[in-house]
Amino acid sequence: MRAFLSVYDKTGVVDLARGLTDAGWDLVSSGGTAAAIRDAGIEVADTESVTGYPAILGHRVATLHPKIHGGILADPTDPEHQADLETYEITPFALVVANLYPFGNPDAAGDAGGRKLEQGIDLIDIGGPAMVRAAAKNHAHVGIVVDPEDYAAVLAEVQAEGSIGAASRRRLARKAFAHTASYDAAVVAWFDESAEDPAELPPTIHLSLERDDQVLRYGENPHQEGARYRQRGVTSVWDGIEQHSGLALSYLNIFDSDAAWNLAHDLAAQSGKPAVAIIKHANPCGAAVGDTLAEAYRNAFACDPRSAFGGIVATSVPIDAATVDEMVEAAQADVVIAPGYEDGVIDALVGKRKNTRLLTMSSPGPGPRAIRQLNDTWLVQSPHHFVSGPDDWQVVTKRQPTETELADAAFAWRVGGWVKSNSIVLAKDGTAWGIGAGQQNRVEAGQIAAEKADGRAEGGACASDAFYPFPDGIEAAAGAGVAVIIQPGGSVRDDACIATADDLGVAMVFTGERHFLH
Repeated sequence: MRAFLSVYDKTGVVDLARGLTDAGWDLVSSGGTAAAIRDAGIEVADTESVTGYPAILGHRVATLHPKIHGGILADPTDPEHQADLETYEITPFALVVANLYPFGNPDAAGDAGGRKLEQGIDLIDIGGPAMVRAAAKNHAHVGIVVDPEDYAAVLAEVQAEGSIGAASRRRLARKAFAHTASYDAAVVAWFDESAEDPAELPPTIHLSLERDDQVLRYGENPHQEGARYRQRGVTSVWDGIEQHSGLALSYLNIFDSDAAWNLAHDLAAQSGKPAVAIIKHANPCGAAVGDTLAEAYRNAFACDPRSAFGGIVATSVPIDAATVDEMVEAAQADVVIAPGYEDGVIDALVGKRKNTRLLTMSSPGPGPRAIRQLNDTWLVQSPHHFVSGPDDWQVVTKRQPTETELADAAFAWRVGGWVKSNSIVLAKDGTAWGIGAGQQNRVEAGQIAAEKADGRAEGGACASDAFYPFPDGIEAAAGAGVAVIIQPGGSVRDDACIATADDLGVAMVFTGERHFLH
């Protein structure tokens, strides 16, 4: 039996080579892989001794030769193949071990024959993918290993059976094609990102996702399977979560936790204060900032205590003992997610809420391109973000909002951007007191928000995620007692809405920016 070994990641390759040699296999290798094997005292033939050609063009061409690829692609059951092997003195390979340059990894660079390869064109591997794909294509007769994690199992099978079985070859071939697909996707992404004028939405999108080991209890419902995938070669904030207690997470636990986590950190960044978001079915049922985390939690929970039961609580700062006191007096949450916990806090929470999942998680990064599947088509958009700020807004009423009212409006607007449409948010003093979410019309969203606020937003702000098409929405906001309304503007009836606000003595601000969320 004969094996070809050429890897960038040399983890475990020497032990594999030794095991294959002990099993009676002949080894062929190139470049740094051959040097590592030979330095360990293991006999290995150089590629040059097989092909009759040295590596040329700065190691761009080393394995691209019929005596290598013919040995990989030969079908031993095909008489024509056998005749070609004999005519051209080609010896078949039964195993190829290869993995590729670390393209797309900013912390790594490749090495080709001792020459350091920089990120970019240099790291576009040619010979490696060609060998991997050739061996995977011919998996009926050749094993292909691209992951050092598979070395032990492959070696055990060789030692026990003398060769690699058909089922293993097929499994390894699928993994090999996934490896090259991921590599090509990284190269395409590099072209997109390094263009002089990168397109936010490029002509094609190539994703390579790998399933995470995290076990989800189920999907949206218990009869649906659920799993979390991440982009290969990219670390997600969800990869680093630490779960301290409670049951395994479900699909919806993760979905809702992500919404809570992003809202809490967005409010904290906007206000400079500790923030708490409570999410139920992807919508906020509580959101607040405060001088202390305990204050923020107390007010966020007070927004809608009934909906908060079984919800997701996210905090922007580590949870302290004072906040725990507030939490154990409130309704039980399914998930609590925080950047950390002060000493004794986890034990205190577990003692009172043993089924609650307590998570530690790092801060969210910039929003990725948003991709959503609809049966057999996909919708793609740039990430959710806020464009305009108070300096860009326009006060359109005779009455000007006070500084405090404008702060309430900014907070309500920020929360509203994270609420499913149609949405109305009533807020005052850093707390969303009434949230009307996901309604088919804006009037009923306002009615729900006003009912939940129950007068607590009087003198505060009302935010609408899109323009008011009729003055009745302005009347409803004024009826809830707010002093200022913030909305995008842009309706054909803006003049009528402004006139109504003037008649009611309410200030109104146009942001010029809609925030539908679906």
